[in-house]
Amino acid sequence: MFTGSIVAIVTPMDEKGNVCRASLKKLIDYHVASGTSAIVSVGTTGESATLNHDEHADVVMMTLELADGRIPVIAGTGANATAEAISLTQRFNDSGIVGCLTVTLTTIVRRKKVCISISKPSLSILTCRKFCIMCRPVLAAICSRKRWAVWRK
Repeated sequence: MFTGSIVAIVTPMDEKGNVCRASLKKLIDYHVASGTSAIVSVGTTGESATLNHDEHADVVMMTLELADGRIPVIAGTGANATAEAISLTQRFNDSGIVGCLTVTLTTIVRRKKVCISISKPSLSILTCRKFCIMCRPVLAAICSRKRWAVWRK
């Protein structure tokens, strides 16, 4: 797995509201030079709430392209709808990302048991290549494929 820092990067925009490719490259280059362990593209700090499904995927793929294997890229796949989170995660399965990050009901539901039961549809279908980070209130779990079986029970 990783040691060190994993940074959820912002999605830099230009004056017209488009992703600024040059600024994104500078940001990635900075993290490569700084020794960051991995970056999260379109996580909770990456404009995920303001991008549509295709734009979201485009930003992740642009990040992956600009990283060019120099730093691992994790795709943010959190969404307000379970079906959308599943779809985003599946969309990146063969993309070259090292994992995905999804956010589940962090402010609405506080009990772990309820969070897990609501998350079951996502967990049973997610086939992210390496790992999935699930952000919950106070709890963040890094789940390998072996540990997913525990979450699904």
